[in-house]
Amino acid sequence: MSMMSFREKVFAVVGKIPRGKTMTYKEVAKRAGNPRAARAVGAVLRTNFDPKIPCHRVVQSDGGLGGYNRGIANKRKILKKEKALI
Repeated sequence: MSMMSFREKVFAVVGKIPRGKTMTYKEVAKRAGNPRAARAVGAVLRTNFDPKIPCHRVVQSDGGLGGYNRGIANKRKILKKEKALI
């Protein structure tokens, strides 16, 4: 049985965030097995261009949107469309 990489774990966690919900980078890091790797989660998500992985649903702990490789305005628009509390 092969071990999942941190990157694969992040994508697995983020892939399960339901429409209209968000999760913080810190929460994703914790669920992926490394609670101190919030910045690494951001680095992983920056490289995601798979539309099946809803990386726009990952936000900062302080309520900020954080980054988005398709533009922060797009992230805000998608989250509003999904009726996520932002």
